Amino acid sequence: MGENSIKMSICKYSNKAIQEITDFVTCEYPLTLFVNGKEIVTVVCSPDNLKELAVGFLFSEGFISSFQDILEMECEESDGLFNIKLAADPMNTDSFLRRKIASCCGKGRAGLYFINDARQVKEVKASGSFKADYFLEQMAWLEKNSQSFHLTGGVHCAALVKEAVICMYEDIGRHNAVDKVLGALCIEGLETKDTFLMLSGRVSSEIVIKTARADIPFIVSKSAPTDLAIGLAEELNITMIGFARGQSLNIYTHPERIN
Repeated sequence: MGENSIKMSICKYSNKAIQEITDFVTCEYPLTLFVNGKEIVTVVCSPDNLKELAVGFLFSEGFISSFQDILEMECEESDGLFNIKLAADPMNTDSFLRRKIASCCGKGRAGLYFINDARQVKEVKASGSFKADYFLEQMAWLEKNSQSFHLTGGVHCAALVKEAVICMYEDIGRHNAVDKVLGALCIEGLETKDTFLMLSGRVSSEIVIKTARADIPFIVSKSAPTDLAIGLAEELNITMIGFARGQSLNIYTHPERIN
């Protein structure tokens, strides 16, 4: 896999003086996914863990329900291409492309597509509970071990946690980091019972939908959720936690699972 950061010579202003230094800069990599020979989307991402990203993307967008739906995978890293062969042609390709083009143009997400996505996911079968302090302990661990972030300051991080961190990934995109976690779940066949998704970035409605598809009952973020994400989490039986920093956190939905 490619390196997710490179060294560059830059000029830094500090203490009323400009000096030339060497610093680390995060890498940006366009990866185009082809499903059964048809171009689906180009994802701008960090150039590592591309298999997890591709699988997680297909899972979180409803193209596959498990890793077994994939017959073949081939990544052409030098050209930024990922070819995937599924057992059956996906049904929602055309509408998916229209939605992503609109999003890339900065026009936001069309309500119709959001409604269609939300209708595809089922209420999470929540189980277990956690102590509030445990969320804070794990968030502190995430911050300490986010190596690419400490090196470049230019990535997001997401992890799946139970008694300890099961898997963790970093990426320039917060959605990509979550997709890498979901991809690892699919590939390894990991259970999501009594787990929570932990992430460094803002929680949008799309991330809630991704979490619900994986049947994960908790989302814990260092940052803020949106109002739509909170409402969706309430409906989908997901406990939403934001601003998990230092010694405090905010509980937005289903607080009965936290003790």
